[in-house]
Amino acid sequence: MEFSIKSGSPEKQRTACIIVGIHEPRKLSAAAKSIDAASKKALSNLIRRGDIEGKIGQSLLLHNVPGMLCDRVLLVGCGRERDLDELQYCKIIENSIKALNTTGSSDAVSYLSELNVKGRDHNWKISLGVETINHVLYQFKEFKSKNKRPRKTLKKFILTVPSRRELTSGDQAAKIAVSVSKGVKLSRDLGNRPANICTPTHLATQAQQLAKTYKSLKVKVLEEAAMKKLEMNSLLSVSQGSAEPAKLIVMEHNGGKKNAKPIVLVGKGVTFDTGGISIKPSPAMDEMKYDMCGAASVIGTMCAIADMGLALNVVGVVPAVENMPSSTATKPGDIFTTMSGQTIEVLNTDAEGRLILCDALTYSERFNPEAVVDIATLTGACVMALGSHATGLLSNHNPLAKDLLHAGETSCDRAWQLPLWDEYQQQLDSPFADFANIGGREAGTITAACFLSRFAKKFHWAHLDIAGTAWNSGKNKCATGRPVPLLTRFLLDRAG
Repeated sequence: MEFSIKSGSPEKQRTACIIVGIHEPRKLSAAAKSIDAASKKALSNLIRRGDIEGKIGQSLLLHNVPGMLCDRVLLVGCGRERDLDELQYCKIIENSIKALNTTGSSDAVSYLSELNVKGRDHNWKISLGVETINHVLYQFKEFKSKNKRPRKTLKKFILTVPSRRELTSGDQAAKIAVSVSKGVKLSRDLGNRPANICTPTHLATQAQQLAKTYKSLKVKVLEEAAMKKLEMNSLLSVSQGSAEPAKLIVMEHNGGKKNAKPIVLVGKGVTFDTGGISIKPSPAMDEMKYDMCGAASVIGTMCAIADMGLALNVVGVVPAVENMPSSTATKPGDIFTTMSGQTIEVLNTDAEGRLILCDALTYSERFNPEAVVDIATLTGACVMALGSHATGLLSNHNPLAKDLLHAGETSCDRAWQLPLWDEYQQQLDSPFADFANIGGREAGTITAACFLSRFAKKFHWAHLDIAGTAWNSGKNKCATGRPVPLLTRFLLDRAG
């Protein structure tokens, strides 16, 4: 869809639909007041009769409003003006697009970007508006044999700024948001594809195709033979039960100074997770195709920053495997030597994500990184602790953690920090190896991060557990594309 930025009063806009806000209780926004004046109190009369209160979730579509050049006016409830914050703003935009999508409008002009959100400027509102609109309109129909298209689709969307002074910066904010949306869409597409299509080889192919599209990207794919030479025995222990060969995908975006240290993103890419010999229960096992959403978020983020031409050096490292039970699969109690030389007793083959991430973290040392962030659908314990609202965050460097938390707040893709105290490390003790791959039932998210921290001692590191945020379950199950917005905002902040 085409996005553009414009200034001007609503009564002068020739468009299929104009979108304005109504605050609770029955209070016109500034743009709505302009329409009310041009229409000789048409909106005031409607509101006085109680057609719309202004509560969030409400909307009212009006046709042929007097004094207007547009075909329709869509009134959208915005709640109490003093309570309007970032998350409510996103809900308002989401509700407006859902209502607009039922009208058959091919274009629209929205004045919702002029709402007063505490502490946020017009650029933020435009950026979040574009990202939210694209998120709401996303559909995954690659495998539908009958793909019915609506009579009319929304093709052009205009967001407004108060004056011409904000046009240039608003346009730049919209362009960045379009790039972020491309990355989110790619991440969601990869996550939603079934595991018989989205294999480790498929992920590698997708990364290679991005390198053909963007000159700033270089992609290298390590095969199992190369990983064996590097002694990535922990990573290969997960793939040894599958007919699908493992891949280590390395994506380099060289947008910064030649010798500047890069940020490294490491994404867990288990394209299907049966649990291995420690097999999972059958209910909802189909959703284990989403166990590669960490990898998808890294590939999506690399797409976004390449598309926007970000002036920063970033490396994406994606260990991609399939975890299957077979006669060659890893057995509980097996011991492997990692690329770092540390030994692991595998007590649970369903705790496989950390087994591929640990070798990928060691591999990341060769880039002499400024910081390393790994992203993984790692623990069910994180879902129990934080639900689907916040990503779990643990780190060995508080300034890095704060930067990620701030990026999450700005992008409305929030994270919550959990402790990484030494007291938890002893839960990983093993009588036969340097340590085990699980630490018992208690504090599962923290002990999983403790495991990874043992491979991140040479750099500043943070771990994002996205088990609760990477996809929605149930009837409307779908990949969310999180935390691509958080990661891109973090990188944008780093690039200044």
